Amino acid sequence: MLRPLIWVIGLFALAVALTVAARYSTGFVLVVLPTHRIELSITLAVLLLLLAFLALYVLASALLIALGMPGRARAYRATQERARARRVLENGLRAFLEGRYGRAQRAVSEAAQAGEWPGPSLALAARSAHELRDYAARDAYLEQMETRVPDEVYLREITRAELLLGERRHHDALLALGRLPEPHTGALALELKAQQLAGNWDRVLALIPQLEKRKALDAVVIRQLRRHAITENIRRRALDLGSLREYLEGLGADQRRDGRVAAAAAERLIDLGDAAEAHRLVEDSLEHSWDPGLLRWYVASLPKDARRHLERAEEWLGRHPDDAQLLHALGELCMHQELWGKARSYLEASLAVEPSHSACIRLGQLLEHTGRHEEANDVYRRGLDLALARLNDATGGRRRQAW
Repeated sequence: MLRPLIWVIGLFALAVALTVAARYSTGFVLVVLPTHRIELSITLAVLLLLLAFLALYVLASALLIALGMPGRARAYRATQERARARRVLENGLRAFLEGRYGRAQRAVSEAAQAGEWPGPSLALAARSAHELRDYAARDAYLEQMETRVPDEVYLREITRAELLLGERRHHDALLALGRLPEPHTGALALELKAQQLAGNWDRVLALIPQLEKRKALDAVVIRQLRRHAITENIRRRALDLGSLREYLEGLGADQRRDGRVAAAAAERLIDLGDAAEAHRLVEDSLEHSWDPGLLRWYVASLPKDARRHLERAEEWLGRHPDDAQLLHALGELCMHQELWGKARSYLEASLAVEPSHSACIRLGQLLEHTGRHEEANDVYRRGLDLALARLNDATGGRRRQAW
């Protein structure tokens, strides 16, 4: 507001100055031409010069405006096209988030053709085609990304790897991830999933600390992943006793004591003929963390004299008196030592705490061995009823009759 006022005051001051100068000025301007002489007052000459300058300025401005009109028209049309392409891209993104993948694919591919954010537009088109199971179109969009936006390596290869994993093509996904200059957290998480599908458990174990350091996974998930990878390595890689022992020695003490790891190792050790090491491993794990599921391996492949095992199990009973699986294991150990009365007491106690089909079978066998056939038949029938009840619960009562 202040600046226009200053201009007005300045123009009035200039007009007053020119008027005063013209009134008291006696000068003139003489224009000499070959055939004429023109004499003008200095005021008129100045006015004529100003008018000529103004006319030339207006003419030059009009000419520049006329010459610039085609360029401005092109810029206006380009602005309108960009705005339209942006609206199309926004509609495509909205359709994708709404799950309307066909509409999303058409919209974002149109936006990409218009040059609006071509990399993300093509990536979104590839994801839409993948959701529609149009894998040929998906691959075509990814190929377009290679030619049109070759610098968008991360966007292209991460998209490719994630979509290939959705198709369970983990080897191809690993090839795509291998083309990344440097994997970031998201790429490492994708590689972890691909390596799990490929069964490369050593690589899985190598990736877990990196993701743990970046806090990309929950501590519980990391513990489960590490446990699963170790147990799979035990089952798949330990082909002989020497390699199995070497692998177990390479694990940390806490890892060996883990219940699932100890169970997998004990099973493999027993298969390879080293039941003593399996029993020692189970004992160590149970002392560290009680997991009654391990007891099945503790009573498998027992030595001829298993008194030490029986004594150890009775020590555990003092700490876990109501554990049905431990009572069952004690019954197995007593049967192995031919302590029939004691074995019957433990098996009946196990059934009293938690009835199970397996305990009924072992108690029936014990009763048969001691000549109590009628009692054995009753126990067998009870075990059969338990097994059928469990089967009925598992199937929801939808078993088809055999007749």
